Amino acid sequence: MMKFELDEAIPILERTPTVLRTLLQGLPKEWVQGNEGEGTWSPFDVIGHLIHGEKTDWMIRTALILEKGPNPTFEPFDRFAQFENSKHKTLKNLLDEFEELRKDNLTELSSRNLVSNDYERTGIHPELGEVTLAQLLSAWVVHDLGHIAQISRTMAKQYKNEVGPWPKYLTILNYTPKE
Repeated sequence: MMKFELDEAIPILERTPTVLRTLLQGLPKEWVQGNEGEGTWSPFDVIGHLIHGEKTDWMIRTALILEKGPNPTFEPFDRFAQFENSKHKTLKNLLDEFEELRKDNLTELSSRNLVSNDYERTGIHPELGEVTLAQLLSAWVVHDLGHIAQISRTMAKQYKNEVGPWPKYLTILNYTPKE
């Protein structure tokens, strides 16, 4: 297990837009718009969700922790805003926007010149209670990785009926989303 270190977290956050662009750009809509069933998200939806997070979550909450004194309360995050915000956009539009927002957010994060004491500063999450800056930034990294896995799983399931008897060995096909 790793302890949070910003210098080790940044490379994951920097790579996410490139990973997603490489995985998704130029694919037929069946790969990009397919989901895992009712109430689940397509890769397109996930990119929209990541964009909303770049605009309203990670750096907004980081700034609150660093600028508003002890234990500022975070605004609730709308986990479904992408459905309205992504209307009439193409996947390329979303990938470009995500890449630009992420670059800007990481530039801002780096400009903060954080020191070890900053990572212990806290804010109040509306559901989870008190969280440290280190926990928030760690969650940002894990959030990216989780959605990369979700996109891969969703894409794999598009061929679930085509692989014949192999689902027994293709565990990615046997996961059932909880949300």
